[in-house]
Amino acid sequence: MSKLHNLRWQVFVLVLTSFALGFSEFVIVGILNDIARQLHTSVVSVGSLVTWFALIYALSTPIIATALGHFNLYKSITSLMLVFIVGNLLSAVANSFGLLAISRVITALVSGVLVSIAMTFANYIAPMDKRPRLVAGIYSGFSIASVLGVPVGTWVSVQFGWHQTFWLIVILSIVTLILMFICLPRDIVPPKSNLKAQLSLLTDKKILVGMWLPMLNLAAIYPLYTYLRPILSSQLHFSAGGVTLILFLYGITSIVSNQISGVLAEHNGLRLMAPIYVGLIIMLLIFPLSFNWRLISVLLILMIGIVMYVVSSPIAIFYLDIAEQKYPQSILLASSINSIFSNFGIALGSATGSGVFQDKGLSAVASSGVLYAILAIAVVLIIVKLERIQK
Repeated sequence: MSKLHNLRWQVFVLVLTSFALGFSEFVIVGILNDIARQLHTSVVSVGSLVTWFALIYALSTPIIATALGHFNLYKSITSLMLVFIVGNLLSAVANSFGLLAISRVITALVSGVLVSIAMTFANYIAPMDKRPRLVAGIYSGFSIASVLGVPVGTWVSVQFGWHQTFWLIVILSIVTLILMFICLPRDIVPPKSNLKAQLSLLTDKKILVGMWLPMLNLAAIYPLYTYLRPILSSQLHFSAGGVTLILFLYGITSIVSNQISGVLAEHNGLRLMAPIYVGLIIMLLIFPLSFNWRLISVLLILMIGIVMYVVSSPIAIFYLDIAEQKYPQSILLASSINSIFSNFGIALGSATGSGVFQDKGLSAVASSGVLYAILAIAVVLIIVKLERIQK
């Protein structure tokens, strides 16, 4: 049993945690149509769950993370995982849109803090030279959720009903909780500090600028990602099997994206993000023009998937380095910034996609993210300038 308490098993549990969180958050994208049909509501209404989930996630995470900032990490992560299981259990038995919405609120309330605590564990247990790759590994759990969770969840929903998809998440989450009990160290407690001391992190100029980058990154991509299944089925006319396969391939690109992200984090990767976002802008603009050539459309979707998470590890390390050097009492809050503002970006991007979908149709959804990508370039350039000035 003692062999389970080594770094490899601890990392596995943290990655499995992020996988369960990503599975629960992203699966709505794959089962959007099925929920709308069974609950007799519109696809846009169900799509709004993506927006509200992300918004609640982003708003609740800093509050809860700050409140738990000096508590034992093991007790915090296991307690919140129990709440996460309850939220998904309610989704699994929901027979109305209202109950489903409530269940998603409960799940969203704890998801962001669970990510933050997993990142904080990584910061404490990983040797300094391995930290960028471990951070990328934790984020890869979300990508693996795209590879396996969303396509498998979509297939289960089509074959057996969307309730069974949430039962699958409940079982996975229980297994994860059991492994937490077995594997995670129980003696890690962040330094004690008052609320004002923890929030001092948010007065740092580089933090205030850098927090916008994960938001704008996902705001640029989520108009497309939120309505990816309707685009594939209604606009590009793929069969249910074809949609599942493309979602699987999209997930593969997300894993590639995270691996690239880990490499970039080891080589000051924020400096390389501006040209990457220029490429994203070009892809988003030409995507609506590719609908007559399905292969080109799919290739563009997969290339956008590669861009989706490349900023995650460099920006997470950016926050953690600042906290370690100047605000050590704010490590948990620093660990949460990426997930907080990523979900603001998800909320903004999915809301933008919903509005454009209603007003102009599916063909205009992808290009609605272009403005956010342009703003992301501006943020990257400001960060690079601030880094140069402070050196």
